[in-house]
Amino acid sequence: MYVAVKGGERAIDNAHAWLAEERRGDPDVAALDIAQIREQLALAVNRVMAEGSLYDPDLAALAIKQARGDLIEAIFLIRAYRTTLPRLGLSHPIDTGAMAIDRRISATFKDVPGGQVLGPTFDYTHRLLDFALAAEGLEPPAVAEAPVAPDAVPHVAEFLDREGLIQAEVASDATPPDLTREPLNLPAGRALRLQALTRGDEGFVLGMAYSTQRGYGRNHPFVGELRIGAVAVELDIPELGFAVEIGEVTVTECETVNQFVGSKTEPPQFTRGYGLVFGQTERKAISMALVDRALRWEELGEDNVGAPAQDQEFVLYHADNIQATGFLEHIKLPHYVDFQSELELIRKLRREAAVARPEAAE
Repeated sequence: MYVAVKGGERAIDNAHAWLAEERRGDPDVAALDIAQIREQLALAVNRVMAEGSLYDPDLAALAIKQARGDLIEAIFLIRAYRTTLPRLGLSHPIDTGAMAIDRRISATFKDVPGGQVLGPTFDYTHRLLDFALAAEGLEPPAVAEAPVAPDAVPHVAEFLDREGLIQAEVASDATPPDLTREPLNLPAGRALRLQALTRGDEGFVLGMAYSTQRGYGRNHPFVGELRIGAVAVELDIPELGFAVEIGEVTVTECETVNQFVGSKTEPPQFTRGYGLVFGQTERKAISMALVDRALRWEELGEDNVGAPAQDQEFVLYHADNIQATGFLEHIKLPHYVDFQSELELIRKLRREAAVARPEAAE
Protein backbone atom coordinates (compact mmCIF):
# COMPACT_ATOMS: atom_id res chain seq x y z
CA MET A 1 0.00 0.00 0.00
CA TYR A 2 2.83 2.38 0.88
CA VAL A 3 4.91 1.95 -2.32
CA ALA A 4 4.08 5.52 -3.27
CA VAL A 5 6.04 6.77 -0.26
CA LYS A 6 9.33 5.34 -1.53
CA GLY A 7 10.12 8.42 -3.59
CA GLY A 8 9.76 10.65 -0.54
CA GLU A 9 12.92 9.60 1.29
CA ARG A 10 14.55 12.98 0.70
CA ALA A 11 11.49 14.76 2.07
CA ILE A 12 11.54 12.51 5.15
CA ASP A 13 15.24 13.26 5.76
CA ASN A 14 14.51 16.98 5.47
CA ALA A 15 11.59 16.62 7.90
CA HIS A 16 13.91 14.96 10.42
CA ALA A 17 16.44 17.78 10.04
CA TRP A 18 13.71 20.37 10.50
CA LEU A 19 12.45 18.51 13.57
CA ALA A 20 15.93 18.63 15.11
CA GLU A 21 16.10 22.37 14.42
CA GLU A 22 12.69 22.97 16.00
CA ARG A 23 13.65 20.80 18.99
CA ARG A 24 16.69 22.97 19.65
CA GLY A 25 14.74 26.22 19.29
CA ASP A 26 16.47 29.60 19.35
CA PRO A 27 20.24 28.87 19.51
CA ASP A 28 20.71 32.09 21.51
CA VAL A 29 18.77 30.47 24.37
CA ALA A 30 20.71 28.00 26.50
CA ALA A 31 19.84 24.39 25.75
CA LEU A 32 18.08 22.30 28.40
CA ASP A 33 20.25 19.59 29.83
CA ILE A 34 19.06 16.26 31.17
CA ALA A 35 19.77 17.16 34.80
CA GLN A 36 17.54 20.26 34.54
CA ILE A 37 14.63 18.25 33.18
CA ARG A 38 15.12 15.48 35.74
CA GLU A 39 15.26 17.85 38.71
CA GLN A 40 12.90 20.66 37.69
CA LEU A 41 10.30 18.80 35.63
CA ALA A 42 10.17 15.84 38.00
CA LEU A 43 6.41 15.27 37.72
CA ALA A 44 6.67 14.94 33.95
CA VAL A 45 9.60 12.56 34.41
CA ASN A 46 7.55 10.52 36.88
CA ARG A 47 4.67 10.17 34.43
CA VAL A 48 6.97 9.01 31.64
CA MET A 49 8.55 6.40 33.93
CA ALA A 50 5.16 5.15 35.14
CA GLU A 51 3.49 4.85 31.75
CA GLY A 52 6.70 3.69 30.10
CA SER A 53 7.14 0.89 32.69
CA LEU A 54 10.78 1.77 33.31
CA TYR A 55 12.20 3.41 36.42
CA ASP A 56 15.11 5.54 35.21
CA PRO A 57 14.81 9.32 35.74
CA ASP A 58 17.74 10.12 33.45
CA LEU A 59 16.34 8.14 30.52
CA ALA A 60 12.87 9.59 31.08
CA ALA A 61 14.36 13.11 31.05
CA LEU A 62 16.23 12.30 27.84
CA ALA A 63 13.02 11.03 26.24
CA ILE A 64 11.19 14.23 27.22
CA LYS A 65 13.93 16.33 25.64
CA GLN A 66 13.95 14.22 22.47
CA ALA A 67 10.14 14.38 22.25
CA ARG A 68 10.09 18.20 22.67
CA GLY A 69 7.94 17.82 25.76
CA ASP A 70 5.35 15.52 24.16
CA LEU A 71 4.95 13.10 27.05
CA ILE A 72 3.14 10.40 25.06
CA GLU A 73 5.94 10.42 22.49
CA ALA A 74 8.44 10.24 25.36
CA ILE A 75 6.57 7.27 26.85
CA PHE A 76 6.72 5.58 23.44
CA LEU A 77 10.51 6.09 23.33
CA ILE A 78 10.94 4.62 26.81
CA ARG A 79 8.79 1.58 26.07
CA ALA A 80 10.70 0.95 22.85
CA TYR A 81 14.02 1.19 24.70
CA ARG A 82 12.74 -1.08 27.46
CA THR A 83 12.26 -3.93 24.97
CA THR A 84 16.04 -3.98 24.36
CA LEU A 85 16.92 -4.57 28.02
CA PRO A 86 17.69 -8.07 29.35
CA ARG A 87 15.89 -9.37 32.41
CA LEU A 88 18.43 -10.27 35.08
CA GLY A 89 16.03 -11.53 37.72
CA LEU A 90 12.84 -10.96 39.67
CA SER A 91 12.84 -8.62 42.65
CA HIS A 92 10.95 -9.21 45.85
CA PRO A 93 7.63 -7.37 46.28
CA ILE A 94 8.37 -3.93 47.66
CA ASP A 95 7.36 -3.28 51.27
CA THR A 96 5.46 0.02 51.27
CA GLY A 97 4.96 -0.32 55.03
CA ALA A 98 8.70 0.36 55.40
CA MET A 99 8.56 3.37 53.07
CA ALA A 100 10.70 6.41 53.86
CA ILE A 101 7.77 8.82 53.88
CA ASP A 102 7.83 12.14 51.98
CA ARG A 103 4.07 12.60 52.04
CA ARG A 104 1.33 10.68 53.84
CA ILE A 105 -2.28 11.74 54.33
CA SER A 106 -5.56 10.09 55.25
CA ALA A 107 -9.00 11.48 54.55
CA THR A 108 -10.67 8.93 56.85
CA PHE A 109 -8.82 9.43 60.15
CA LYS A 110 -7.43 12.65 61.59
CA ASP A 111 -4.96 11.03 63.98
CA VAL A 112 -3.06 8.02 62.70
CA PRO A 113 0.15 6.40 63.99
CA GLY A 114 3.06 8.02 62.20
CA GLY A 115 1.07 11.22 61.72
CA GLN A 116 -0.07 13.05 58.65
CA VAL A 117 2.75 14.50 56.53
CA LEU A 118 1.65 17.07 53.95
CA GLY A 119 4.95 16.94 52.09
CA PRO A 120 5.45 18.67 48.71
CA THR A 121 1.93 19.28 47.37
CA PHE A 122 -0.06 21.73 45.28
CA ASP A 123 -3.14 21.09 47.45
CA TYR A 124 -2.86 24.31 49.44
CA THR A 125 -1.40 26.62 46.82
CA HIS A 126 -3.51 29.48 45.43
CA ARG A 127 -3.10 28.52 41.76
CA LEU A 128 -1.87 31.99 40.90
CA LEU A 129 1.01 32.45 38.48
CA ASP A 130 4.21 33.16 40.40
CA PHE A 131 6.03 35.66 38.20
CA ALA A 132 8.96 35.60 40.60
CA LEU A 133 9.88 32.25 39.05
CA ALA A 134 10.66 34.10 35.82
CA ALA A 135 13.35 36.17 37.57
CA GLU A 136 16.91 35.13 36.89
CA GLY A 137 18.96 33.86 39.81
CA LEU A 138 16.12 34.04 42.33
CA GLU A 139 17.07 32.39 45.59
CA PRO A 140 14.56 29.75 46.68
CA PRO A 141 12.66 30.46 49.92
CA ALA A 142 13.86 28.78 53.09
CA VAL A 143 11.98 25.60 53.91
CA ALA A 144 11.44 24.35 57.43
CA GLU A 145 13.03 21.00 58.13
CA ALA A 146 10.51 18.22 57.62
CA PRO A 147 9.71 15.98 60.59
CA VAL A 148 11.27 12.56 60.45
CA ALA A 149 8.66 9.83 60.13
CA PRO A 150 9.09 6.49 61.92
CA ASP A 151 10.99 3.75 60.11
CA ALA A 152 7.82 1.71 59.64
CA VAL A 153 4.46 3.43 59.23
CA PRO A 154 1.46 1.06 59.34
CA HIS A 155 -1.20 1.28 56.66
CA VAL A 156 -4.45 2.92 57.74
CA ALA A 157 -6.51 0.04 56.33
CA GLU A 158 -4.88 -2.26 58.88
CA PHE A 159 -6.89 -0.59 61.66
CA LEU A 160 -10.16 -1.40 59.90
CA ASP A 161 -8.89 -4.88 59.13
CA ARG A 162 -8.34 -5.63 62.84
CA GLU A 163 -12.07 -5.19 63.46
CA GLY A 164 -13.04 -7.11 60.35
CA LEU A 165 -14.67 -3.99 58.90
CA ILE A 166 -12.89 -4.10 55.56
CA GLN A 167 -12.57 -6.90 53.07
CA ALA A 168 -9.37 -8.84 53.69
CA GLU A 169 -6.82 -9.05 50.92
CA VAL A 170 -5.80 -12.61 50.07
CA ALA A 171 -2.07 -12.94 49.46
CA SER A 172 -0.86 -15.13 46.62
CA ASP A 173 2.55 -16.68 46.04
CA ALA A 174 1.86 -17.10 42.33
CA THR A 175 4.01 -15.03 39.98
CA PRO A 176 1.68 -12.49 38.35
CA PRO A 177 1.56 -12.23 34.56
CA ASP A 178 3.82 -9.60 33.01
CA LEU A 179 1.96 -7.17 30.76
CA THR A 180 5.23 -5.78 29.41
CA ARG A 181 6.09 -9.17 27.91
CA GLU A 182 2.72 -10.75 27.21
CA PRO A 183 -0.32 -9.32 25.40
CA LEU A 184 -3.38 -8.38 27.40
CA ASN A 185 -5.94 -11.19 27.42
CA LEU A 186 -9.46 -10.89 28.78
CA PRO A 187 -10.93 -11.60 31.20
CA ALA A 188 -7.98 -10.23 33.19
CA GLY A 189 -7.29 -10.96 36.85
CA ARG A 190 -6.76 -8.13 39.29
CA ALA A 191 -2.95 -8.28 39.08
CA LEU A 192 -3.06 -7.81 35.33
CA ARG A 193 -5.71 -5.09 35.58
CA LEU A 194 -3.56 -3.14 38.03
CA GLN A 195 -0.58 -3.37 35.67
CA ALA A 196 -2.68 -2.03 32.81
CA LEU A 197 -3.96 0.84 34.95
CA THR A 198 -0.57 1.85 36.34
CA ARG A 199 0.83 2.25 32.80
CA GLY A 200 -2.43 3.58 31.39
CA ASP A 201 -2.84 7.16 30.23
CA GLU A 202 -3.25 9.44 33.24
CA GLY A 203 -5.96 11.54 31.60
CA PHE A 204 -7.99 8.51 30.55
CA VAL A 205 -7.76 6.82 33.95
CA LEU A 206 -8.67 10.14 35.59
CA GLY A 207 -11.73 10.43 33.37
CA MET A 208 -12.82 6.90 34.23
CA ALA A 209 -12.34 7.62 37.95
CA TYR A 210 -14.35 10.83 37.68
CA SER A 211 -17.17 8.92 36.00
CA THR A 212 -17.43 6.60 39.00
CA GLN A 213 -17.71 9.60 41.32
CA ARG A 214 -20.53 11.01 39.20
CA GLY A 215 -22.53 7.83 39.60
CA TYR A 216 -21.42 5.63 36.70
CA GLY A 217 -20.49 2.61 38.79
CA ARG A 218 -22.05 3.22 42.22
CA ASN A 219 -18.67 3.83 43.78
CA HIS A 220 -18.37 6.21 46.76
CA PRO A 221 -14.73 6.25 47.90
CA PHE A 222 -12.75 7.75 50.74
CA VAL A 223 -8.98 8.08 50.50
CA GLY A 224 -8.00 5.76 53.31
CA GLU A 225 -4.38 6.63 52.74
CA LEU A 226 -2.11 8.27 50.22
CA ARG A 227 1.63 7.86 50.76
CA ILE A 228 4.67 8.87 48.74
CA GLY A 229 8.25 7.92 49.46
CA ALA A 230 11.23 5.72 48.74
CA VAL A 231 11.13 1.94 49.10
CA ALA A 232 13.97 -0.56 48.88
CA VAL A 233 14.20 -3.01 45.99
CA GLU A 234 15.65 -6.41 46.88
CA LEU A 235 16.85 -9.14 44.55
CA ASP A 236 17.75 -12.75 45.29
CA ILE A 237 21.38 -13.56 44.47
CA PRO A 238 21.63 -17.34 43.86
CA GLU A 239 25.35 -17.41 44.62
CA LEU A 240 24.76 -15.83 48.03
CA GLY A 241 21.57 -17.63 48.94
CA PHE A 242 19.83 -14.50 50.20
CA ALA A 243 18.38 -11.22 48.94
CA VAL A 244 20.35 -7.98 48.75
CA GLU A 245 19.15 -4.43 48.33
CA ILE A 246 19.99 -3.21 44.84
CA GLY A 247 18.50 0.28 45.08
CA GLU A 248 15.50 2.41 45.91
CA VAL A 249 12.52 3.63 43.93
CA THR A 250 10.09 6.39 44.76
CA VAL A 251 6.45 5.35 44.49
CA THR A 252 2.98 6.71 45.20
CA GLU A 253 0.52 4.35 46.85
CA CYS A 254 -3.19 4.93 47.39
CA GLU A 255 -5.75 2.78 49.17
CA THR A 256 -9.38 3.83 49.01
CA VAL A 257 -12.07 2.74 51.45
CA ASN A 258 -15.39 2.18 49.70
CA GLN A 259 -18.92 1.75 50.96
CA PHE A 260 -20.36 -1.71 50.40
CA VAL A 261 -23.73 -2.85 51.74
CA GLY A 262 -23.02 -6.49 50.96
CA SER A 263 -24.16 -8.93 48.31
CA LYS A 264 -25.23 -12.55 47.95
CA THR A 265 -21.63 -13.66 48.48
CA GLU A 266 -20.13 -10.95 50.75
CA PRO A 267 -21.28 -9.44 54.08
CA PRO A 268 -21.66 -5.67 54.64
CA GLN A 269 -18.19 -4.19 54.97
CA PHE A 270 -15.85 -1.67 53.47
CA THR A 271 -13.99 -2.67 50.33
CA ARG A 272 -10.73 -1.45 48.84
CA GLY A 273 -9.41 0.14 45.71
CA TYR A 274 -5.67 0.19 45.12
CA GLY A 275 -3.20 2.24 43.14
CA LEU A 276 0.61 2.13 42.96
CA VAL A 277 2.64 4.25 40.55
CA PHE A 278 6.28 5.23 40.05
CA GLY A 279 7.32 8.63 41.42
CA GLN A 280 5.10 11.32 42.91
CA THR A 281 2.05 10.66 40.79
CA GLU A 282 -0.80 10.98 43.25
CA ARG A 283 -3.59 12.01 40.85
CA LYS A 284 -2.88 8.87 38.86
CA ALA A 285 -2.67 6.65 41.95
CA ILE A 286 -6.02 7.89 43.31
CA SER A 287 -7.67 7.52 39.90
CA MET A 288 -6.25 4.03 39.57
CA ALA A 289 -7.66 3.03 42.96
CA LEU A 290 -11.16 4.23 42.02
CA VAL A 291 -11.14 2.38 38.71
CA ASP A 292 -9.68 -0.74 40.34
CA ARG A 293 -12.62 -0.80 42.74
CA ALA A 294 -15.14 -0.31 39.94
CA LEU A 295 -13.67 -3.26 38.04
CA ARG A 296 -14.06 -5.55 41.07
CA TRP A 297 -17.86 -5.67 40.81
CA GLU A 298 -17.97 -9.31 39.71
CA GLU A 299 -15.73 -10.75 42.42
CA LEU A 300 -17.74 -8.86 45.04
CA GLY A 301 -21.04 -10.19 43.75
CA GLU A 302 -22.33 -6.76 42.73
CA ASP A 303 -24.62 -6.00 39.80
CA ASN A 304 -23.09 -4.57 36.66
CA VAL A 305 -25.03 -1.36 36.04
CA GLY A 306 -23.44 -0.92 32.62
CA ALA A 307 -21.04 1.82 33.65
CA PRO A 308 -17.99 2.27 31.39
CA ALA A 309 -15.63 1.94 34.38
CA GLN A 310 -17.04 -1.55 35.08
CA ASP A 311 -16.25 -2.80 31.58
CA GLN A 312 -12.84 -4.52 31.52
CA GLU A 313 -12.46 -4.41 27.77
CA PHE A 314 -13.46 -0.75 27.50
CA VAL A 315 -11.15 0.39 30.29
CA LEU A 316 -8.07 -1.77 29.76
CA TYR A 317 -7.92 -1.68 25.97
CA HIS A 318 -8.45 2.07 25.76
CA ALA A 319 -6.22 3.09 28.69
CA ASP A 320 -2.98 2.39 26.82
CA ASN A 321 -2.03 5.71 25.21
CA ILE A 322 0.73 4.17 23.07
CA GLN A 323 -1.62 1.64 21.51
CA ALA A 324 -4.25 4.34 21.08
CA THR A 325 -1.75 6.76 19.55
CA GLY A 326 -0.51 4.19 17.06
CA PHE A 327 -4.01 3.35 15.91
CA LEU A 328 -4.99 7.01 15.73
CA GLU A 329 -1.92 8.39 14.00
CA HIS A 330 -1.60 5.65 11.41
CA ILE A 331 -4.55 7.20 9.56
CA LYS A 332 -2.41 10.22 8.62
CA LEU A 333 0.00 7.95 6.72
CA PRO A 334 -0.61 7.37 2.99
CA HIS A 335 -3.77 5.40 2.25
CA TYR A 336 -3.93 6.26 -1.44
CA VAL A 337 -4.99 2.82 -2.67
CA ASP A 338 -7.65 2.42 0.01
CA PHE A 339 -9.11 5.84 -0.65
CA GLN A 340 -9.13 5.38 -4.41
CA SER A 341 -11.12 2.16 -4.01
CA GLU A 342 -13.58 3.94 -1.70
CA LEU A 343 -13.81 6.85 -4.13
CA GLU A 344 -14.53 4.53 -7.04
CA LEU A 345 -17.17 2.70 -4.99
CA ILE A 346 -18.99 5.96 -4.14
CA ARG A 347 -18.91 7.02 -7.82
CA LYS A 348 -20.34 3.65 -8.86
CA LEU A 349 -23.12 3.82 -6.27
CA ARG A 350 -24.03 7.34 -7.38
CA ARG A 351 -24.21 6.22 -11.03
CA GLU A 352 -26.46 3.29 -10.10
CA ALA A 353 -28.65 5.56 -8.00
CA ALA A 354 -28.95 8.03 -10.91
CA VAL A 355 -30.08 5.23 -13.26
CA ALA A 356 -32.61 3.94 -10.73
CA ARG A 357 -33.93 7.44 -9.89
CA PRO A 358 -33.25 9.86 -12.75
CA GLU A 359 -34.85 12.73 -10.81
CA ALA A 360 -32.18 12.35 -8.10
CA ALA A 361 -29.44 13.21 -10.58
CA GLU A 362 -31.05 16.57 -11.45
